[in-house]
Amino acid sequence: MLRFLSFLIWSAAALITAPILALSATALYLGHSLPDVETLRDVQLQTPLRMYSTDGKLIAEFGEMRRIPVSFDEVPADFINALLAAEDDNFLNHHGVDPKGLIRAATELLQSGQIQTGGSTITMQVAKNFFLSSERVFSRKLNEILLALQIERNLGKQEIFELYVNKIYLGNRAYGIEAAAQIYYGKTISELDLAELAMIAGLPKAPSRFNPIANPQRAQIRRDWILQRMLSLGHISEERYLQAIAAPISARIHRSSTELDAPYAAEMARLDMLERYGERAYTDGFDVYLTIDSQLQQAADSALREGLIEYDRRHGYRGAEANHADLPSDQWARLLARTQIIGDQQPALVIAVDDKGADVMLRDNVTDRIEWPQMRWARAYRNANSMGPVPRNPSEVLNAGDLIRVRSNTDGALELSQIPTAQSALVALSPQDGSIQALSGGFSFLQSNYNRVTQARRQPGSSFKPFLYAAALDAGYTPASLVNDAPLVYVDEYLATEWRPRNSGGDFLGPIRLREALYRSRNLVSIRLMQDLGVDQSLSYIERFGFSRRELPRNLSASLGTPELTPLQIARGYAVIANGGYNVEPWLVERITDRHGNLLFVAVPPVTPDAQQQHEQRLLTLKDKLPDSLLPPQPVAADRVVDPRTTYQLTSMLKDVITRGTATRARALQRGDLAGKTGTTNEQKDAWFAGYNGDFSTTVWVGFDQPDTLGRREFGGTAALPIWMRFMEVALDGKPEHSQPMPPGLINVRIDPLTGRAARPGSRDGILEVFKEEDAPPPWSELESGGYLIDDAITPLELF
Repeated sequence: MLRFLSFLIWSAAALITAPILALSATALYLGHSLPDVETLRDVQLQTPLRMYSTDGKLIAEFGEMRRIPVSFDEVPADFINALLAAEDDNFLNHHGVDPKGLIRAATELLQSGQIQTGGSTITMQVAKNFFLSSERVFSRKLNEILLALQIERNLGKQEIFELYVNKIYLGNRAYGIEAAAQIYYGKTISELDLAELAMIAGLPKAPSRFNPIANPQRAQIRRDWILQRMLSLGHISEERYLQAIAAPISARIHRSSTELDAPYAAEMARLDMLERYGERAYTDGFDVYLTIDSQLQQAADSALREGLIEYDRRHGYRGAEANHADLPSDQWARLLARTQIIGDQQPALVIAVDDKGADVMLRDNVTDRIEWPQMRWARAYRNANSMGPVPRNPSEVLNAGDLIRVRSNTDGALELSQIPTAQSALVALSPQDGSIQALSGGFSFLQSNYNRVTQARRQPGSSFKPFLYAAALDAGYTPASLVNDAPLVYVDEYLATEWRPRNSGGDFLGPIRLREALYRSRNLVSIRLMQDLGVDQSLSYIERFGFSRRELPRNLSASLGTPELTPLQIARGYAVIANGGYNVEPWLVERITDRHGNLLFVAVPPVTPDAQQQHEQRLLTLKDKLPDSLLPPQPVAADRVVDPRTTYQLTSMLKDVITRGTATRARALQRGDLAGKTGTTNEQKDAWFAGYNGDFSTTVWVGFDQPDTLGRREFGGTAALPIWMRFMEVALDGKPEHSQPMPPGLINVRIDPLTGRAARPGSRDGILEVFKEEDAPPPWSELESGGYLIDDAITPLELF
């Protein structure tokens, strides 16, 4: 009996200790291969790349995972209670593993033969999400348990909860609860009400099955079950429970929480970040601050679109995009939903046409009406130079079933429109430091992501001439120098061909002052200037404005603007004139910070003396964000590449382009500090206006992506200048006039406008002209023979 009792005791002991020993052995075996849970303290959650304007407006975010990490203190108490009620109501009491949950899971497995639930706690889910796969095998579950125990020994409950709510996937690219709140409700997690919080708390179990967008009924059942659990656990009152379950399902997809539409600038910055950091750019939570100003950017986009629409309407209506008269009415909404909104051009389907207008259906089953005055403009397009007759009634413009474009005018009325076929680019720089203040690369990024500001290389035409004139002014010419505006013929002895350059109007004015030649944009004067200066010397000088020599053709045609350049390059060149001769470089990325706000990069561009103090202050404010190992950077002085007296003279001449030349429309802005130059290429394929004051160097280009004529009546002053004016009107609103002050070494002399020489004393026809002291004409001398003293006299150059 004693032997038998001893056998039973030892057998019982073996039965008890064997599982313990087996589990211990398994734990020891698996423990060697488990990751170190201490790494959770420094975990880097994949967070998208975000870009902001200089005034803090969100422009864009890039990355597959949309995640916005939040701290535990930022999570509402109602959400904490809702999530615990749904996922792990014993979270605050267990040590990583809930035995009851595991026993319940094991029972379900024995009864059904399949894994129904995993019995996982929030801590176990953190272990799985950060270290393990989702494979349903026992070895993974054991690893999950062991890791959960280690996590609880190393981290506090708040730390574990914070990791969980920032890591979990909640459907529709939302990772973490803050991203989910913004995607489903367009609000932050702290702004959600109880019903919305419960809806978010129901997603971790099955983001697809309980998704309020894809399965609103199942999602509501899940939400109400969570609210019932919260009530039973004493987290909410009966009154709040009844209010919450009565709330309708209000979730919908909020595609973007961006505050400023600047996609062309965002794409430039994205490529820059990709070059700097590779694929890490999309996952490491970088914040990029651009030099773009939100108000100026909106003004640029609006000005460009309005200008293109005006140009488009001047050439007629191309007709409906398609006709769907045979399409059943129950499919109209689907058709409109599939048709993209381009810029401000909404798709619409014509339902009916009568003598006074047309009824149309817009997206979301909204119906509206276009009255006859809002479509009367729609003469039929024939070609760039011809339109059909003025329509007499709406039926000559529209038919039932037409898929068209509409937009709201300034009075809120719906008007017939169309997507322009021409394109445009606008870029505005600060002449003082080269920062890009606004950039619009086309009518719509959705229509075409081709950035015409930086990628479109087109001939600038006469807008290139000021750079040549600067070379002439530095070589001894003056604004009063006479140059012969007369025909020229060049013969190529090898090809037996002739080049007969001509002026835009086909006329010739004979001897003309350089100032007048510029504001009248006389081509023959520009050619004679380059011929006199020498092609190589001229091009070498023009390089000072930021152009590469290999981009400048080595022939006289370059004087007429035949180099193929981008709008950004032209704007940079004009910035050198605007700031008094300093070489500033365009830049877009102002600073980059990591996910913790630490400064990784700060731009230190070359700046003019006028901008030195501003940039010193800017860099000083960033001092606290710099790593301890880095000293605060200091501003860099820009090199002066052009004589300030030359830029002052040139600005004076370019102001005349606006007051009396090819850009007189800009006088409507009623400012005395504006200067610029129009440009139009052969056959009106490109239209330009580049202009500036001391605050902005702004360039506008208009043309077709595949070069074609804009129309015989379309020039820089008709197609590009109105866009420039719309933008500058907003940009300069409330700003005092700002031009380069007159530098030392210049004098004003009264001259005879016909000869360019000093005016006779008492002459009523004399005008003031600005000269460099060494180039000023000698005073009029009353000699017996009359006229100038010729011995050792300095006179303005004359080129005939």
